[in-house]
Amino acid sequence: MIQLGRFTLLLVSFFAFSFGAVNAQKKKPIDKDATRETKALYKNLAKLSKKHTLFGHQHATEYGHGWWGEEGRSDVKSVTGSHPAVIGVDIMGFSGRSPQEIQRAKESLRKNVVDTYNRGGVSTIAWHFSNPVSGGGFYWKDSVSLPAVKYIIPGGEAHEQYKEILRGMGEWAHSLKGADGALAPVVFRPYHEFDGGWFWWGKPHTSREEFISLWRFTVSYLRDSLDVHNFIYAFSPDNKFNNEQEFLERYPGDEWVDMVGMDNYADLGRDRYAIDTAAMKLKIVSDYAIKAGKLAAFTETGLESIPDTTWWTETLLKTMKAHDMRLAYVLVWRNDVKSPTHYYAPYPGHRSVPDFLKFYNDPYTLFERDLKNIYNKRKSAKKRPAEQKAAGSNK
Repeated sequence: MIQLGRFTLLLVSFFAFSFGAVNAQKKKPIDKDATRETKALYKNLAKLSKKHTLFGHQHATEYGHGWWGEEGRSDVKSVTGSHPAVIGVDIMGFSGRSPQEIQRAKESLRKNVVDTYNRGGVSTIAWHFSNPVSGGGFYWKDSVSLPAVKYIIPGGEAHEQYKEILRGMGEWAHSLKGADGALAPVVFRPYHEFDGGWFWWGKPHTSREEFISLWRFTVSYLRDSLDVHNFIYAFSPDNKFNNEQEFLERYPGDEWVDMVGMDNYADLGRDRYAIDTAAMKLKIVSDYAIKAGKLAAFTETGLESIPDTTWWTETLLKTMKAHDMRLAYVLVWRNDVKSPTHYYAPYPGHRSVPDFLKFYNDPYTLFERDLKNIYNKRKSAKKRPAEQKAAGSNK
């Protein structure tokens, strides 16, 4: 009887664990009223991440190395023949400027996001939010910056001002209508790298409770008060954690987050080459996403100027393939227009192009031309054979 009881207990535990794992995988976006396209994107990113990772580049179609505002252009497309699968944009221009400048910024980004949606790509939004209660911009500047989080959360002196900024964001979200008449979904990634001290919302400048209050209010106000239903909400600290507990130290809760991620430049060549460390941290992110039924992503990385000609395959790809992980996308930072050194993706003639083409042709990576109806639940992507994807800088 004792042996049978132990066997029964183990059997019950096994099925309970299995049911929990399956149930977690069936979770949907935290917005129960999310648009059909947003739900499809969420589902397809989860499906694709089992075997692939989408490649992303910040500001890829707005400007690049030595150019600005050319329709249909990106440095990645000039090298491979395809735009990145994920295009990063920034809503930093939505506050702290004149009404005319804000309107121009909104229209420019509206067109960018809608164009990406119409092509079948994915947009992700960063927010380098200029300090709403003091000078200093989005960075923390001693003797200038004020710890704005406590001012803009409910009960704070600038809370109504913050609500007005969010209302402008909500109006913009409702303007993202594609050629099919549907609203373009976006991955919204506010208050990133909050575990560092360089931004005014960083860990040294706000308490854990204040940060969580800010996150929850932001999501609730956009979703529940402003009826924004085309956002996927992404939580992304920097790389200052070594275990799940540290990763979740300022986590607002599963009911407030769709995607978990990590920004990590330091371990991939900026400060050191520590592929094992970077992969370990990514696995923490991916493991939590699987357990909680969330999406996971490598939300920012890169090596400025890409002096390592095999960085794409020998560092980035090896890091992402080191463990059995599910990463929806990886995004590298921007290519500056004027700077001769500030760029993170190759442009025609760059010495890392041959290795980047290997990265592009690898079955693991997906670019925009690989995506097939990612906003439809029935179909999401098909990796093109390498011989069909071979491209040169003349495209």
